[in-house]
Amino acid sequence: MSATAAPVPTTAEVAQTPERRDDLALIADLVAEGSRVIDIGCGDGSLMSLLESRRGVDARGIELSQPGVNECVRRGLSVIQGDADRDLVHYPDGAFDYAILSQTIQATENPKLVLAELLRIGRRVVVSFPNFGHWSVRFSLFFKGRMPVTRNLSYAWYDTPNIHFCTIRDFVELTREVGAEVESAIALNAAGERMGMRMPWWFWNLFGQQAVFVLKR
Repeated sequence: MSATAAPVPTTAEVAQTPERRDDLALIADLVAEGSRVIDIGCGDGSLMSLLESRRGVDARGIELSQPGVNECVRRGLSVIQGDADRDLVHYPDGAFDYAILSQTIQATENPKLVLAELLRIGRRVVVSFPNFGHWSVRFSLFFKGRMPVTRNLSYAWYDTPNIHFCTIRDFVELTREVGAEVESAIALNAAGERMGMRMPWWFWNLFGQQAVFVLKR
């Protein structure tokens, strides 16, 4: 992290908030057994542990915070301290079957660059993020004139680590800009349950609180 940059959140920090992580089990179900995985911003290693126990993967992690790295090491996980915005360039093309970025893209300094790097080093990329287009967010802005604080966006505007909010439709547009193919996409409702598979993007964009995308080149 540069000296002038805003603090970059980690999944460990996110996990310590009241936000529920409904996406973790879903991501684990999307990853093929025995695959080689890198979890960017792995935090305390919760997802890596789940992937190893449930899917038998070879999991590696990158985490910025020292407490997160320490917790991963305590769990016996393979992790290095690094920054998603700067350190992905050191990995070779196609080094992993899956590159995962869970609930972190909105906190990176350059989401487009990070996504492009993920697509370079992973044969498939899994990204999950909170949907800023959810109706409750729109309601708060339109009727209350205030930045929303919801279950999945639990920070006040003055202390949020999230610096690049996006909607589901915004993310779909970004996938087109970086030349990614959306292999599958899932929206989760307020209860953390999957929404209908054949819903149009506008419906997911309005009623989905979180989204999980699987991308490839």
